[in-house]
Amino acid sequence: MTLQWVAVAAFLYAEIGLLILFCLPFIPPQRWQKIFSYAFWGKIATFWNKAFLTIIILLIVLFLDAVREVRKYSTTHALEKSSTSRPDAYEHTQMKLFRAQRNLYISGFSLFFWLVLRRLVILITQLAKELSNKGVLKVQADNTNKAAKKFMEENERLKWILKSYSKDEDRVLEAENRTLIDEKEKLKTELRKTSDALSKAQNDVMTMKMQSERLSKEYDRLLREHTEVQDRLEKSNKKGL
Repeated sequence: MTLQWVAVAAFLYAEIGLLILFCLPFIPPQRWQKIFSYAFWGKIATFWNKAFLTIIILLIVLFLDAVREVRKYSTTHALEKSSTSRPDAYEHTQMKLFRAQRNLYISGFSLFFWLVLRRLVILITQLAKELSNKGVLKVQADNTNKAAKKFMEENERLKWILKSYSKDEDRVLEAENRTLIDEKEKLKTELRKTSDALSKAQNDVMTMKMQSERLSKEYDRLLREHTEVQDRLEKSNKKGL
């Protein structure tokens, strides 16, 4: 085996080792993301892109050369096999055909694994980012759910307090309570949608963000209505006094 094919074979073994390392189940994508985010990789990013394209070109050239050698010795092999006058030449041609086929497999798999390795690194990085976004959205949704439940409980308490006022006031307050109940049901629906969307956050992060923003708007509106109800309650207390 010539020096160039020894180098290609060593490159192939290194690719296989890296692929096995990336596929180990006990190393999470976040760990690889931390490794890929080192400042060292940012410094060699430009050089790395050029080296990646250069290696692809070299492997393609070696692969095409191996294909040419296989076709060449396959034709010679057939001719030598049909001829019985030169048995030594047939054995020599067969040996060269075997080497050409070996070089074809080495260069072909090296090129294939090089492309797979690049794609695998990109997918690991994207998966790590999606998992991080999912954790942040889950924390935000939990905080929003707790705050919403707190204000719903406060609204229930105010509803029972408002029932002790006069009939005329009760009609107005009952309408306000119905509005609050409707808003509460809407908020429960939005909370249910948010909980369902959390299970799909890995595949649909953008949808989860939109639902969280919508829930925040409902929360702000409920807060304003809660403030208004408290203001009415204070005014009613002053009238009663």
